[in-house]
Amino acid sequence: MERLKKDKLPRHVAIIMDGNGRWAQKRLLNRVIGHEKGMDAVRRVVRNCREIGISYLTLYAFSNENWNRPSREVSALMILLERYLLKELPEMMENSVKLNAIGRIDLLPPSAQKTLQRCMKETENNNGMVLSLALSYGGRAEIIDGIHKIAGDIEKGRVKVEDITEELFSRYLYTDGMPDPDFLIRTSGEMRVSNFLLWQIAYAEIYVTDTLWPDFGEEDLINALIDFQKRERRFGLTGSQIANRR
Repeated sequence: MERLKKDKLPRHVAIIMDGNGRWAQKRLLNRVIGHEKGMDAVRRVVRNCREIGISYLTLYAFSNENWNRPSREVSALMILLERYLLKELPEMMENSVKLNAIGRIDLLPPSAQKTLQRCMKETENNNGMVLSLALSYGGRAEIIDGIHKIAGDIEKGRVKVEDITEELFSRYLYTDGMPDPDFLIRTSGEMRVSNFLLWQIAYAEIYVTDTLWPDFGEEDLINALIDFQKRERRFGLTGSQIANRR
């Protein structure tokens, strides 16, 4: 296996964790078993990213659209979320991982909200990797929520319409204070972004693997990061312009 170059790591990695249900179905198991195995993959990847030196990791854990799944599956997912948070809190504290959440968190069940808030409060002073869970999240909803916030500030005279820039608007998004993702990974082979961080991934490199999320491990992560390091990020410039900057 090729080696990672520590000076060329993405600062912010975002992952669309897809394939739990298909993993279970292939084995003639209940979908909830797939989600349980998916939590094991979350544990591995969080640990691997921290050890490798990734500063920000954002995981697409539960979308707005996921509320439309069968109620038993949704309830199981919320229970798994709480179980994961409580089980991993000691390790987050030990390794100075700061927990963050993005999305319409107020739509989560009260118990899940309480556990999430507790874990974020306990880790808020940690200064290692920032782990963000996208929960009850949708990219379009985030942009609409941002518009509502900035419109409210315009009405109150805090912001002038002519002062609105991309940088200013970014401060009204859930990800305020975080750099945009450099690298977006999607498992299970689906070639779409599924309403995830639509504003923030404008210039992100995208990597898709056929590996189902429960099977995604350290080797898969390193292969993805090596692929990222081979790419030339141009941000709209030409290759010769990039070369002249070096």
